[in-house]
Amino acid sequence: MEGLDPGKIVVIDDELSLREGARRILTRMDYEVFLAEQGETGLEILRNEPAGIVLLDMKMPGMDGMDVLAEIMAMNRGIIVIVITGYATVETAIQAMKMGAYDFIPKPYEPDQLRMIINRATETLKLKIEKETLERERKRTLADLNTEQSRIHTILESLPNGVLVTGSDGRVVLLNQACYKHLHLDPGITPGGPINDYVADQELCSLVMDISRGRYIDYNDIPSQEIRVNNETHLLVRCRPVLGEKKECMGTVVNIMDISTMKALEELKSEFVAKVSHELRSPLSTIHEQIKMVMGDVGESIGQDDKHMLSRAREKTGGLISTIGDLLDLSRIEAGMGVKEPKPVQVDELLKSIGEFMESRATAKGQTLTVIPPDAPLPPIQSDLLALESVFGNLIANAINYTPEGGTIRVNADLTGNNIRVTVADNGFGIPAKYMDKIFDRFYRVKNERTRYITGTGLGLPIVKGIVDSMNGYIDVESQVNQGTTFTVILPLKQTTGTAGIV
Repeated sequence: MEGLDPGKIVVIDDELSLREGARRILTRMDYEVFLAEQGETGLEILRNEPAGIVLLDMKMPGMDGMDVLAEIMAMNRGIIVIVITGYATVETAIQAMKMGAYDFIPKPYEPDQLRMIINRATETLKLKIEKETLERERKRTLADLNTEQSRIHTILESLPNGVLVTGSDGRVVLLNQACYKHLHLDPGITPGGPINDYVADQELCSLVMDISRGRYIDYNDIPSQEIRVNNETHLLVRCRPVLGEKKECMGTVVNIMDISTMKALEELKSEFVAKVSHELRSPLSTIHEQIKMVMGDVGESIGQDDKHMLSRAREKTGGLISTIGDLLDLSRIEAGMGVKEPKPVQVDELLKSIGEFMESRATAKGQTLTVIPPDAPLPPIQSDLLALESVFGNLIANAINYTPEGGTIRVNADLTGNNIRVTVADNGFGIPAKYMDKIFDRFYRVKNERTRYITGTGLGLPIVKGIVDSMNGYIDVESQVNQGTTFTVILPLKQTTGTAGIV
């Protein structure tokens, strides 16, 4: 962070009107503004200028906002990044916040909104710079120790995020005013008690104790957590160890961010998708069936061109109906309704049933679909039958779609520890390495000369990942172009009712 200039701002946005508008507003606020129409240009400016704040658009051609954000965070200079997002990309904004973005602003934004968030970011940056300066001064002399502690205390009290510090025994030694607010703590409560007295979420308390006792070897593996307080406040929590001179763990720092507003926007988005989908599905289904009736009534009385047109229209309406169904599934998963009350499910029998159902599709393409039975019957898994059918049905359907005629698909299930492992392997087209990190994105489909005519919504894999995540499971993919793809799903034998991203 040393050398950053809070008076310099870089605006990275592919829309000329937004760039120029931001420059006019910020210039009047006495900032020096640098403009970039694409991510690469913005990164080049940051390499040559000590700009302390970046306004970053999430949706840009070429290098998108998430890639640019990752590059800025990798610089490790303490640059404050404010992401610019539209209504449809709130989920991306939340992901950006988890990656280290300071805040987000929806577009189109009002001048007052921009001024307010820039002023807050500038103040935060100045406080962080001042904190680092104080830390350097502390190392120079012990005579100013008391003064520096007072200043640091003032800084902590000024931070918008809650800060809670525990010792190696898990007892709280420090918490700021924002922490009282975020955790809805009684103003009379003071430091000194165990972490459980301040935080009701037992999973978070266990994580803090594990860190304090030095049970994490790689601190980069410490997960962020989302917790809910009084069913109204959503918090994003990050924990890191306090290390001594010999790198021994002396306690834990807990950083708490209020993301209630973002969660509310996420819920509004899901409600909007569900409502629009419901409103569209009924008329589309009517049109779809009427086209079918017309094609049956006219028979051979119309030409091939008209038949082709009607056939294409019915195919497209069917595709839209399928997309709407997938959108509703995603909405239910996001709302925490993707997985119902867990019941015992025999995964090996379920896979056999799905394989028999889809065998005709594979046979039509001259493919061999094999569901390999385990050496011994698998124990039942506590889960939702329909959700598991959706997971494995989507994976097997994908394997059939993206495997050429005469190919093979093999499905296998086995027991590994306290988990069920299922693999769906094919010798199909494969996925290029550059697309591997995008295949679980909504509506994303790998398109090339061999796959461009394969129909689909691009929502199957996001649905699969959403369900697996809600079951506290794990999904992995390995693939080589022209050799095939293997999806691996690992699910715990005992499930709890999952929620979509909310702990």
